[in-house]
Amino acid sequence: MFQRSEENLSMLFDFYEMTMANGYFVHGLDDVVGYFDVFYRKNPDNAGFSIFCGLESIIDYLKNLHFDADDIAFLRQKGIFSKDFLHYLETFRFTGDVWAVPDGSVVFPGEPLITVRAPIIEASLIETMLLLIVNHQSLIATKAGRIVRAAQGRPVMEFGSRRAHGADAANLGAQAAYIAGCLGTADTLADERFGVPALGTMAHSWVQLFPSEYEAFKTYAETYPNNATLLVDTYDTLTSGVPNAIRVFDEVLTPLGQHGGIRLDSGDIAYLSKKARIMLDESGHADATITASNSLDEYRIRDILEQGAKIDNFGVGENLITSKSSPVFGGVYKLVGVERNGEFKPRIKISENVEKITTPGFKTFYRFYDNETHKALADLITMHDEVIDESKPYEIFHPTYTWKRTRLEHYTVRPMRVKVFEGGTCIYTLPDLKERRAYCSQETESLWDEYKRFDNPHEYKVDLSLAVWNMKHDLLAQTEQQIRP
Repeated sequence: MFQRSEENLSMLFDFYEMTMANGYFVHGLDDVVGYFDVFYRKNPDNAGFSIFCGLESIIDYLKNLHFDADDIAFLRQKGIFSKDFLHYLETFRFTGDVWAVPDGSVVFPGEPLITVRAPIIEASLIETMLLLIVNHQSLIATKAGRIVRAAQGRPVMEFGSRRAHGADAANLGAQAAYIAGCLGTADTLADERFGVPALGTMAHSWVQLFPSEYEAFKTYAETYPNNATLLVDTYDTLTSGVPNAIRVFDEVLTPLGQHGGIRLDSGDIAYLSKKARIMLDESGHADATITASNSLDEYRIRDILEQGAKIDNFGVGENLITSKSSPVFGGVYKLVGVERNGEFKPRIKISENVEKITTPGFKTFYRFYDNETHKALADLITMHDEVIDESKPYEIFHPTYTWKRTRLEHYTVRPMRVKVFEGGTCIYTLPDLKERRAYCSQETESLWDEYKRFDNPHEYKVDLSLAVWNMKHDLLAQTEQQIRP
């Protein structure tokens, strides 16, 4: 596979992260170890769950984290950073520990998707990039997963490169969409770099260039007889496009034992596909496929299929690659603990908005599965070293309703995170792209359909262990006492 050169993105941070880092260094706090959680508060599109993506990019970023001479010269000219601190940056590398959920994981609001344990300066300087990566790639994976489910087993191709918010958004978005279930992408660079299959048919300009629509179709089919999908809506879909496609299938493809297809890119897709299907079948081309594109998303795909549309494949562009209907994932990076001289102390952020109160402490989370159905039952956020004994019933409670408890029996429990970095060294073997795609499919399949509804999905339970619950409320009480006049 194509080997891309590593890009140094160490300077991509919010400026206050560097001013804080300098302050930590000047005041002798650089030996403090910070614990930070990455989590999000709400699923895009009011969905029942999200799909995590971006771990590969995080690994590449942390491996390559450093400041070169030009970076340090730029910071020096600002005139606000200490000389010793700038000297410290000359040999700067990431030396911390990272735990994360694998790419393709089904995740829910409030869960610690990533925990970073690192010297406070290192942990502070990586905040922006970690959030940038997770927020973008998880957003696109989540949207792609919804669109794939709407297609009900029909292949979905990601066609959004030209509408993406820049080259990186196109390439990494194509990879995230593939992990979430898309068949491939129109973006050739994503194929070269990551191995996401590049797919495509033709543009209207191809049809317009030739003296007639028939000649355009015939030339294309002769050039690509193994993959002749003809764009039939340049002039008139039913009067001209489909009849000319049928003529070319008869003259060029059938003698070669090949089957073609058509693509609809405008008009009433449901109506046109039904009419086109009849025309193709009656002419002896029942094997010809119909691909639909043009401003599709999960809702429009669902609607046209409910109307009986005869579509075999979907090409989805701007609404996927930008997650147009819900373009913000909303992941955050919050301090949950500090360690100094071997002593750990949890930290909490409080707010008048209850949903913004953080859950402190060094944590992880587990997923419970029913042993009979193998479906996910609930997730449990625990202290990092808590152990769950599967041989015993486990009682969980919803953190909003402490009186409402659920007793789980005959279950299997799975830790959701893996250790990715230890002492600055990556110890995680990243699965290949197809393995991550298969894992994502398994994760989605493990959910009951009620959680996968597009409208008013059932709320999945994400609970706190009693130890985490008590720690959070003890810390809230302590904080309240400290701030009272």
